[in-house]
Amino acid sequence: MAADISEQPEVYAGLIDNGMSEISAVAAAIAERRPRSIVFTARGTSDHAALYGAYLSEIRLGIPAGLASPSVVTVFDARPDWKDSLVIAVSQSGGSPDLAAVVKAARESGAMTLAITNNPNSPLAAEAEFHIDVRAGHERAVAATKTYTAELLALFLLFEGIRTGDGKLEGTETGLLSKLPELASDVLTHSTAPDLAGRYRFAERFVTTGRGYAYPTARETALKLMETSYLPSLAFSGADLLHGPLAMADPGVPVLAVVGSGPGGKAMHDVLGRLENQRADIVIVGSYDLQGQTARMATPDIDERIASMLDILPLQQLALHLALQRGENPDAPRGLKKVTETV
Repeated sequence: MAADISEQPEVYAGLIDNGMSEISAVAAAIAERRPRSIVFTARGTSDHAALYGAYLSEIRLGIPAGLASPSVVTVFDARPDWKDSLVIAVSQSGGSPDLAAVVKAARESGAMTLAITNNPNSPLAAEAEFHIDVRAGHERAVAATKTYTAELLALFLLFEGIRTGDGKLEGTETGLLSKLPELASDVLTHSTAPDLAGRYRFAERFVTTGRGYAYPTARETALKLMETSYLPSLAFSGADLLHGPLAMADPGVPVLAVVGSGPGGKAMHDVLGRLENQRADIVIVGSYDLQGQTARMATPDIDERIASMLDILPLQQLALHLALQRGENPDAPRGLKKVTETV
């Protein structure tokens, strides 16, 4: 897992240098056909990448987006009408039968279909009309790290390419991406995750939170803590946290709050104030400082779309070091395997 995490700057650089033309061609083809809605299907970690994609779709393109439940097709044998929609399946392995079944049903109903995987020879890639290879290379650990962030970058490139219409990025986005590998390397090098892991070695549960593009980061962090350290971890959007779950906040429940400087981060300020009033143990992830915070895991002050690819890095390291501090093996969590096949 440590090796997989450390390779993410290299994966970013590789996808930008070698995958742009493929993604640009797919984006241009989709833009030409003007889908009226976008539907994602995914499981596990890839579901969180899909949620990030849904935010991109609605914020950047103004196209309604949602996440399909594969069981609608595979368990209940229903066939929704996805005509005029773009159905995107996101999967590291591309090997889960339920996702392939959704793509097959969507294609039969007249939808455009796209698979985003780390395996161009997978059944899912073969089932879809279009495919994007995230080019993350072999991932050693069961817990997904570099494949997740590669999916985020691929989705960013895809949606910004659709937005321009010709698949190419605008100058602002190109400039942001040029800094990404170096920024990722700096975040990993200067992470305070080992120290925080020592502090929270005996924690019994965690809460993670964020809004907008940061919400998928909160959800992915909770999953990593559960699958590597077996720590019950609850992820909430900042808004949902105020609708009841805030009541459980106290000094004994660490809260990992992802807070950037854009609209999503600013929308978290009231949430943080409420948490502070309840004397919660708050760790800020990002560039924002809260007077009552316990600690901050510093990440760059950058556009929230790109921040999602950086904020998760020290949180992956935190999950890794917490598992080691607690005597667990983060590379091989009990009961799990790398490819999960669900129907």
